[in-house]
Amino acid sequence: MERILDTRELGKAIRDRRRELGYTQAFLASYAGVSASFLSELENGKDTIQLGKMMEVLGLLGMDICLSRRGE
Repeated sequence: MERILDTRELGKAIRDRRRELGYTQAFLASYAGVSASFLSELENGKDTIQLGKMMEVLGLLGMDICLSRRGE
């Protein structure tokens, strides 16, 4: 499991997974029901993205978010 500390790292993880699956930004955006500009901003680590849309993209990429308390 990869530890994500900021939005840039999250965006990079999303971009890496999208590329691993061979999806273009346009394909994934259309499939997820988001705009290509939203997906680009998400992959570039924009701080003000919409969480619901982000969760949809993560789900389509087969990715989960797991929360843990620091030090545990």
